[in-house]
Amino acid sequence: MNLQRFLLSVIDDGSVVDGPEVMPAIDLFNEKLRENGHWIFAWGLHSPEHSYLVDNRGGRALEEQGSLIPYVDGSEYISGIWLIQAESLELALALAAEGSLACNRKVEVRPFH
Repeated sequence: MNLQRFLLSVIDDGSVVDGPEVMPAIDLFNEKLRENGHWIFAWGLHSPEHSYLVDNRGGRALEEQGSLIPYVDGSEYISGIWLIQAESLELALALAAEGSLACNRKVEVRPFH
């Protein structure tokens, strides 16, 4: 079986206040990924205020923090990721739909090269 790898990015805008049911739902989804052989890795991320951008093109080592980063000006940011393997894009999309429901956020799907 030829499995493809996909990045599932959790898209957040900071407007959702999680209730006590969210983490158990995410844990249940993660366990399903593990049991069915789709799991590779998952992790949550801090909001953009805690990020740093390093640009050393041209040897000038420019570093910017959080809200100073120009591409973070939008209201949405990545607040978590899953790396999964699946037999097809269609299956990856179906898994992303389950993950979206579990974490109560949008999920972007990108195949690896």
